[in-house]
Amino acid sequence: MTSHVLQSEWERLRPAVFGVAYRLLGSVADAEDVAQDVWLKASAADLSDVADLRAWLVTVAARTSYNVLNSARVRREDYVGPWLPEPLLTGPDAAQPVLVDESISVAMLLVMEELTPPERVAFVLHDVFSFPFDGIAEVLGNTPAASRKLASRARARIAKVKELPKASRSEVGRVLDAFKAAAQAGDMGALIALLHPDAVYVADGGGRVSAARVLVRGAERVALLTLAVTRRAGPDVMRVIEVNGEPALATYREGTLLWVDTVELAGGRVTALRRVANPEKLGHI
Repeated sequence: MTSHVLQSEWERLRPAVFGVAYRLLGSVADAEDVAQDVWLKASAADLSDVADLRAWLVTVAARTSYNVLNSARVRREDYVGPWLPEPLLTGPDAAQPVLVDESISVAMLLVMEELTPPERVAFVLHDVFSFPFDGIAEVLGNTPAASRKLASRARARIAKVKELPKASRSEVGRVLDAFKAAAQAGDMGALIALLHPDAVYVADGGGRVSAARVLVRGAERVALLTLAVTRRAGPDVMRVIEVNGEPALATYREGTLLWVDTVELAGGRVTALRRVANPEKLGHI
């Protein structure tokens, strides 16, 4: 395979390489590092006998991500406050093509975060990328039967998320527009009306910016906190963008992105408001 052909194929297959890394790591920065590492390995390798380049690249990405995932578990124990996946810009604003399906949703990534690293690898490779279990066993260093069991256990956990009613994109967009208007107007009553009585607020500041370090529950408490944070930050622009395949609300001040909000809905009301404010997770947007 010539360097020109590899370059052409890389442009076509890079979304799969990045996609497997992001789903395993929940970090855009780490997934970019993995993709770069895979490209360097591919450029230096003799690929003349490789029958399926996509499978080869995804396998290398999965093996590299698996190593990162194991070390990330240790780092995450020291993370300040709640951890949320790094927002992945999708849709028309995305700088590069991104593989979009339900497995990159914030809710799905949070459930996958509860899996063990081997379970996560087995699920992502088999259920998302249709890898055979003998190939997954090579990545994990186990047997195809063991990989099958890992994927089955992960699938059972993730099924609980898939079974939940999912709001349409238009409904999420409508609620975010109303949430934006209420926050900008300082309208406490309107905010409470948008929030489920048992709504939960999760903020990821990573210790880099001021953010609630515990979950905040209840419509009134979430509304009060939302208005207080908005007043203190003094944003001048709030707009709906697309991250992780879903509408999200991006808040800016003087051109700097302050935070990105994603929501879960039930009956047209917000049951979960998740805010990523850690600037290290926002630089790519």
